[in-house]
Amino acid sequence: MNKVILMGRLTRDPEIRYSSGDNQTAIARYTLAVDRRFKRNNDDQTADFINCTVFGKGAEFAESYLHKGTKIAVTGRIQTGSYTNKEGVKVYTTDVIVEEQEFAESKNASQANAGNSFEGAKQDAPAPNPSEASDGFMNLPDGIVEDLPFN
Repeated sequence: MNKVILMGRLTRDPEIRYSSGDNQTAIARYTLAVDRRFKRNNDDQTADFINCTVFGKGAEFAESYLHKGTKIAVTGRIQTGSYTNKEGVKVYTTDVIVEEQEFAESKNASQANAGNSFEGAKQDAPAPNPSEASDGFMNLPDGIVEDLPFN
């Protein structure tokens, strides 16, 4: 079985291309920075940078909605390959072929984590409404719990 599950942040906006031919297919490539749980041997790097490729509708979704800094969860499979570069050296590659991708945090949390360091961040963003929870979910008024259909 070849199955991988990752959660991390995009290191840059996805790179989108379209295949040639009659049935053009979108192909998106991006890199996920996936935090490591522990540091080993005083290693300064606390994240792994994993190349991901997604095809078709998933690539179109990535083009429209995923941007540098977005935290996502992906499932897919590992694919290895190799090629010979211009200097004649054989280069080995490892990529994740994404089968599913979804947001791993709310839009508000994503914008808060992005701060003003990312391109396109709004300088004049309105202050968050105090009646909204910081996790992106609406607060329920007191006493409404008995009226909910899934108690």
